[in-house]
Amino acid sequence: MPNFNKVILMGNLTRDPELRYTPSGQAVTDIRLAVNRRTKTPEGERRDSVTFVDVTAWGKQAELINEYFSKGQAIFVEGRLSLDEWTGQDGQRRSKLRVVLEKLEFLGQRSGAPRGAQRAPGAPADEGAPPPAAGGARPARPASPAPPPGEPEADEAEPFDDVPF
Repeated sequence: MPNFNKVILMGNLTRDPELRYTPSGQAVTDIRLAVNRRTKTPEGERRDSVTFVDVTAWGKQAELINEYFSKGQAIFVEGRLSLDEWTGQDGQRRSKLRVVLEKLEFLGQRSGAPRGAQRAPGAPADEGAPPPAAGGARPARPASPAPPPGEPEADEAEPFDDVPF
């Protein structure tokens, strides 16, 4: 039987990435995404829920995330699920499901300079921006056009109440 393991997420970083290196020199960073979901209760009240997801990036992608992302920024990631299992100090077996990053995409406005870097006066805004396809990253997509007059914004649209699942 064929197997398929793919995760696609879009969310915001909950903290600044911290780059570290394995003893063999491989770059690795762990990030945590907050993925928000807005629903409407049967009474018509809007309710937001948040799911926190741990993501591990390796190599050039780990370095890109560390250099260009900071807490609160939006990111689009594709990856695969991985289960970590270990025995805790109390002797109990523990496990944690995480996403191993395979591709990432920059979303929203970029400051143009690497995290923590200062832009020189008069320098173009995109100086220091990562190359469009470096390390599997793709440039941000252009913003979608505004909806026609009288139609609700995307986050104001009614959920699919008649969907049976």
